[in-house]
Amino acid sequence: MSIYVGNLSFDVTEDDLKEVFNDYGTVKKVKLPTDRETGRPRGFGFVDMSTEDEEVAAIEALDGAEWMGRDMRVNKAKPRENNKGGSFGGGGGGGRRRDHY
Repeated sequence: MSIYVGNLSFDVTEDDLKEVFNDYGTVKKVKLPTDRETGRPRGFGFVDMSTEDEEVAAIEALDGAEWMGRDMRVNKAKPRENNKGGSFGGGGGGGRRRDHY
């Protein structure tokens, strides 16, 4: 299970995040997604800890905590929804449009 950490400063590094979460247990992995086009951090990240008890302790302690000038949002990460494939939404009718005035 992963922890979602949102509303992060764009200056935060994976090492910074690991250091904060180490106070609540063993951090197995930290991921800070970046924008594909600019390479800049996106302002959120994910932290994996060794046990669920450690994750719960970190979430309870850090959700809403002020860090680097921002109030962090910390909660259990939700599974990523796959938006690829499948329906493309409302249909279109296609063809050529003919306007008769």
